Amino acid sequence: MLKFYTYLLSLSFLIFFSGCQQAAQKDFISVNEGQFIRNGKSYHYIGTNYWYGASLAADTLGGDRMRLTKELDFLKALGIDNLRIMVGAEGPDNQPYRVTPALVKKPGTLSPKLLEGLDYVLNEMRKRDMVAVLYLTNNWEWSGGMAQYLNWNGYGPFVNPNVPPNTWNDFYQYQKQFYSCQPCMEQLNQFITEIIGRTNSVNGIKYTNDPTIMAWELANEPRPMAEDNFEPFIRWIQSTSELIKKLDPNHLVTAGNEGEKGCSESLALFDTIHSFKSIDYLTIHIWIKNWGWYNAQQADSTYPLAMEKVQKYFDDHLAIARKLNKPMVLEEFGIGRDGEILSTGSTIKYRDRYYGYCFSQVAKSVAEGDHLAGANFWTFGGFTQPISGQTFWKAGDPYSGDPPQEPQGLNSVYPGDTSTMEIIKKYNIQFNRIEP
Repeated sequence: MLKFYTYLLSLSFLIFFSGCQQAAQKDFISVNEGQFIRNGKSYHYIGTNYWYGASLAADTLGGDRMRLTKELDFLKALGIDNLRIMVGAEGPDNQPYRVTPALVKKPGTLSPKLLEGLDYVLNEMRKRDMVAVLYLTNNWEWSGGMAQYLNWNGYGPFVNPNVPPNTWNDFYQYQKQFYSCQPCMEQLNQFITEIIGRTNSVNGIKYTNDPTIMAWELANEPRPMAEDNFEPFIRWIQSTSELIKKLDPNHLVTAGNEGEKGCSESLALFDTIHSFKSIDYLTIHIWIKNWGWYNAQQADSTYPLAMEKVQKYFDDHLAIARKLNKPMVLEEFGIGRDGEILSTGSTIKYRDRYYGYCFSQVAKSVAEGDHLAGANFWTFGGFTQPISGQTFWKAGDPYSGDPPQEPQGLNSVYPGDTSTMEIIKKYNIQFNRIEP
């Protein structure tokens, strides 16, 4: 009889454990018929870029956990539950216009404190039922990124386009070599394997089992960098996304590409890199100022024309999302304050108009059952503000939404920008992210 009761107890435990596993599995955001699904319902959102989240959460230079929790609470109150975060920068820490401290000091050597920062921010997000899109490296120089792997592997001095006599063309020619640098790609794969295989030091949850992670993103804005580099770029997108899916079948994977502008003006390339089974959803970025569509000094005349181009950008990429039957996210967009004045007290009329326009595109898609599922604005500046008399960030300054190579305050949205916050809140109420 004792054996029988022991058997029943064991069986009950197995059923309970299996039920918990199944319940946890439902918490992972998935894709079905071109829509995100979370907890059995369609998932639509207005989120933000919060690239510095893991750095702010680290117990090291620049870290501030009290500020982090205050900011997460503020965002949650707006209905923001989706944050796009950089896993970490690549070193060394003595380079100009670069995020420091670095997570990757050199290939195979990671900062324990920065890893703990990533653990910490994920655990705090977990408490608030928020999810993270984590990008694993960067196409651009401001966090080291792919170009740093080239430097580590003997491809000459790091080419920083912000430091004369280097130009942006010099950087493009340098960085494009990443996709044919076998040791560079292998070292990045080793890093990806280590991150995805990690167990959170704060809560003991394996990353692969943590529904706080919505998606792994290959890189921030990966580009082929030249038309003659399409094939190596395509191979890298496919092989890296397949590696991540093999390591972690629970989570979504996306490329992090900007769209046509990030594909050397080729919509066909954008289609190709998102057609792989290992890529779950499409992303686009829209930069109306950087792409020459909008001039803040001539806002009245350039803004209407810019919006025509923005609408076409949405339409062209949504057509591909429909064809592939995958969701699409506008995961980066932003403009400066009126006249590109950096001080936090200046007006934001055009920014508010632009945000409202982009959010309305998501709302229209949701109403029609279309494939544009969310938007992450660039960027939340947090509870800080530009330092008077200083244009660029330097090591030891508080992190803000603007990376080190850009004027601080350029695209950051601050908690005091109440009109913008009301627009964000309005749409998150509409998407049932928050009660009215």
